[in-house]
Amino acid sequence: MEPETIKHMIESGLPGCQAQVEGDGSHFQAVVISDAFEGKATLARHRMVYGTLGDNMQSAIHALSMRT
Repeated sequence: MEPETIKHMIESGLPGCQAQVEGDGSHFQAVVISDAFEGKATLARHRMVYGTLGDNMQSAIHALSMRT
């Protein structure tokens, strides 16, 4: 999977957010900025991002490190 594909999935799943994604095809790092994160704990923000990636987190994406 390409970083640009993951960026598109995150930004499509969290309208209005901005995502930056880098990676080597299976290990990725993401920075995601969204007003929807306001007032939410880190775990809740991460779950929101994981939710945009669906089953890819179990198959195409081996590891995702993120800052939200």
